[in-house]
Amino acid sequence: MMTCRQHTTFVLEFTVQIVMSQSTTFTTSRYCLARAIVALPLALLLLVLPLNFYAQSVARTLPRGLDQLTEEADVIVHGFITSTKVEPHPQLRNLRTVVVTISVKDTYKGARQKSLTFRQYVWNFDPRHATSEYGKGQEMVLLLGPVSEYGLTSPVGLEQGRFRVSLDKKGQAVAVNGRGNQGLFNSVEDRARAKGLQLSAHTLAAIKRRDAAPLSLADLEDAIRTFARNR
Repeated sequence: MMTCRQHTTFVLEFTVQIVMSQSTTFTTSRYCLARAIVALPLALLLLVLPLNFYAQSVARTLPRGLDQLTEEADVIVHGFITSTKVEPHPQLRNLRTVVVTISVKDTYKGARQKSLTFRQYVWNFDPRHATSEYGKGQEMVLLLGPVSEYGLTSPVGLEQGRFRVSLDKKGQAVAVNGRGNQGLFNSVEDRARAKGLQLSAHTLAAIKRRDAAPLSLADLEDAIRTFARNR
């Protein structure tokens, strides 16, 4: 069972991460300020809300551009889900998690490996929702954030950093994230220009399309590699 102290520490750190995710810059002073701002109201909130409900209520993040998602991710891989299992956290026993293993076909950022296993907090009360997000055999591109002290990680921007890969009517591999690619390229060109970053013709074409249609896997790969190379 999670002790009161563990409960409070986990939710405090989790909430601070959400608060910091709303900022485009990270500094030690910002982190300390975020902890101070969060601590008092959180102490009151924990008296009336269970952990699962609270975690879901703060799990809303601002829209991210693909360049921002790439920059924030520690690991970016493309592959096929081989197993998904919902189970309690090994130390925090009343914390429900999903353990996902992906057979890695390609690595766009981070150390290369043939297989990757990660543990993610389950946001939804229904465990079937967690397993459906990572269906066995599903081809995916995952942009995973840093692993916390509790061994937890998740796609950056939550569903924004989780892309399902499928074939369109023409047999072309396309990728769609959990928000239907909505806002994926908002202001990306402006930020790239400010950094002096040269974008490929394919990426520029995707940016100028300005809709939330499926993105070809080749274009997604090209854009991620460009942003990862120039972070």
